[in-house]
Amino acid sequence: MMVKSDYYEILGVSRDAEEREIKKAYKRLAMKFHPDRNPGNTKAEAKFKEIKEAYEVLTDAQKRSYYDQYGHAAFEQGGVGNNGFSSGGASSTDFSDIFGDVFGDIFSGSQRQRTSRGADLRYDIELSLEEAVRGVTREIRLPTLEKCNLCNGSGVKSGMSAITCSTCHGQGQVQMRQGFFTVQQTCPMCQGRGTVIKDPCNKCQGHGQLEKYKTLSVKIPSGVDTGDRVRLSGEGEKNKYGAIAGDLYVQIQVRKHSIFERKENNLYCEVPTNFAIATLGGEIEVPTLDGLVKLKIPSETQTGKLFRMRGKGIKSVRNGLRGDLLCRVVVETPVKLNESQKQLLRKLEESFSGPNGNQNSPRLKNFLDGVKKFFHDLTC
Repeated sequence: MMVKSDYYEILGVSRDAEEREIKKAYKRLAMKFHPDRNPGNTKAEAKFKEIKEAYEVLTDAQKRSYYDQYGHAAFEQGGVGNNGFSSGGASSTDFSDIFGDVFGDIFSGSQRQRTSRGADLRYDIELSLEEAVRGVTREIRLPTLEKCNLCNGSGVKSGMSAITCSTCHGQGQVQMRQGFFTVQQTCPMCQGRGTVIKDPCNKCQGHGQLEKYKTLSVKIPSGVDTGDRVRLSGEGEKNKYGAIAGDLYVQIQVRKHSIFERKENNLYCEVPTNFAIATLGGEIEVPTLDGLVKLKIPSETQTGKLFRMRGKGIKSVRNGLRGDLLCRVVVETPVKLNESQKQLLRKLEESFSGPNGNQNSPRLKNFLDGVKKFFHDLTC
């Protein structure tokens, strides 16, 4: 099965990129790979379709939220974001749309009024490794701004009304000349409302909003890691003038684990084994995410030897591929020996002192040879 590339990587943007940045990246790539500019080039056409698919998802707030939480699985058959989603193909109108988007804002005869969007918010959440691996649903409580029930969000004192802004004359925008161009901007006096409040509401002090708390249920997908974020569309700051709310980003921090160390989707752990098994070989039990499994240790295994157990790591939240478990063997020196055990070790030690003893400890032999050479070179 072919693994689909990450949408953010396709467009070359970060996972917290704003819509404007995504559109800019799309325009640049679409101009380069559009079939009209690459006639007969099937690779360019396929690349353009891939770029267009990524753009359609990441510029749609709901689809992007699904993708950030579930990856490509959100749009597979039966996925939560699969309703009506289609990657589409390239058409002759696509190129003109791109060209119009690039130059339309500068030379368009009619200016589009842009409403200020509420700010994005961040909420930090800490997970155990087990929760990050399996996925979890958490409830979070955070402050929010709700419409004032006394003035119904107008910010004006009961019985009074707002007056027309004298700076923009109720238009909400003012025009300023910059060289040869006339630029339309939000009115600095009324912030685009077109009206000014002279008699503010006693309850909300003219803000039109009151601070309250809300509880959200956040579904953390399996496989997340420190630095990953879950995006909740429309759960950010609400603009007091009724514009679109920002987004809420839930920032993931995974706690250090007592057994496993995570590097991307691979897990590492140290597994102690006794001197006899390391020397003669045998089997030991090692922990995995699916329970204890047996690991075969070959004879003459040294401390630090790394054994890879494929597919026993963490399943990637982005492409569904599973990492490996790497077990580092640590040969443990025996302690609290009884007299019989000590006698056996003394006999073993004596056997190492014979003429062929160096064959049993090649690393020791190489070390001693190196020491002799060092002192020889020192005296020469």
